[in-house]
Amino acid sequence: MQPRKLAIAAAIGLMGVSAQQVSAADNTYFDNFTALPGNVAAGSLPESAPLQLSSPLFSQKVLADRVTQLANGQSNSGNWDMITANENGTDAGRYLFMPFETGAGGVQRTDLWTGVTKTIVQSGTQGFVAGDFSRWTPWGTYMTAEESWGTNSTYGRLFEVTNPLADTSSASFIHRNVVPRVSHEGGAFDKNKSFYFIDEFNGGSIYKYVSAAPGATTGDSYFDKGQTFVLKANGGNNANAVGAASWEAITTATGTPLASTVNAMVNVGGGTFSMDGRAAADMVGGTNYQRPEDLELQVLANGDEVLYIATTTTNEVYSLNLATNEMKLFASRATFDSITGAAVGSEFTSPDNLAIDANGNIYIVEDQPGGRADIWFAQDADRDGVAESLSRWASLSTEGAEPTGLYFDKFNPNVAYVNVQHPNSGNDTLLQITAVPEPESYAMFLAGLGLLGMIARRRTRV
Repeated sequence: MQPRKLAIAAAIGLMGVSAQQVSAADNTYFDNFTALPGNVAAGSLPESAPLQLSSPLFSQKVLADRVTQLANGQSNSGNWDMITANENGTDAGRYLFMPFETGAGGVQRTDLWTGVTKTIVQSGTQGFVAGDFSRWTPWGTYMTAEESWGTNSTYGRLFEVTNPLADTSSASFIHRNVVPRVSHEGGAFDKNKSFYFIDEFNGGSIYKYVSAAPGATTGDSYFDKGQTFVLKANGGNNANAVGAASWEAITTATGTPLASTVNAMVNVGGGTFSMDGRAAADMVGGTNYQRPEDLELQVLANGDEVLYIATTTTNEVYSLNLATNEMKLFASRATFDSITGAAVGSEFTSPDNLAIDANGNIYIVEDQPGGRADIWFAQDADRDGVAESLSRWASLSTEGAEPTGLYFDKFNPNVAYVNVQHPNSGNDTLLQITAVPEPESYAMFLAGLGLLGMIARRRTRV
């Protein structure tokens, strides 16, 4: 560790806290913590600081809340979901974006410089519902989508906000119809600008869209033409499979149906036809997973990219190496609990969101109510796509709520954000988690460091 990191760890040790998880990398302090032994009690913490955190170095504060947004006259239907930031371009890292997962969906933007949160896609725009997916594009715009799809549905749409940084309350909100309709949640771009997405459904599949213009600088070009594929693991026509993986086309290179999937085209109203991605996947034998949810991509030291997929119903997280085309089971109830050394079992339930810190560590967020909803740290020291252990990193107390959208700041490795969604109080909140103490907390750590120095001087005298 760096000297400062070692000194802080030593000071914590003097306060009776062990640094159980210490990464070989030193880009962040988020992996220096002592795993929590169990859930925090429901309702035991205030909604202004609702997380039990696993290190005295960590702190939390509310950046925005729904009650304040409504009082300020903002259109805000609640159920704040996945978080991303403007990761490139002008003022990169200044803004956070998140959709509303309600029957009148919208999008809000938080300015981290001014503290102002405003709704940029008004609730119910274009009949938008169940906003969940949230991702910044390589060309500098914002994407979200509907976690809602089924027979005769008009939803399942992928949208792009083409002017997300504009000072407007009515952003340009464009449906990208070339991408098949599914129940969207996770989405990610690889280094070749291919776009991965899932169908959040028991029996849902994993998809890849390859644009005919991967180097496009606008969404109009990127989504003009492209081919969509579905994942087949271990041969396909199966469920929850691992092993050798391949991608089976469900559209032509321009996005039109193949002969094998033409019957997956559906009229979604007004003479508009779209491809039912779920039906098309079944027609070509795509592998089914049980409520695949969030996706995250990681580039390994050797240049390989790994796609992580959480499946809520089966309490699993998978890893797919995009270079070797091998699907593995990354974490499950059979993974060791770092505290007990035994299988984590039912303590690990309904994994939903995924996040990656600056050291490349994977975090898994549970879709459970406060008092049972935890955020887990997955230890995969050798980056082989299989976690060695799971450690409870944080636990949510807020009754009726779940944590969602955990996002590690790309420009400040010791800051992360998470939403507290649909609490019983109705007051969704955006939390900032910091991995080093707030200024008023430094005195305690300085005292610890001073004690450490005193002990060192005493030993020198002896």
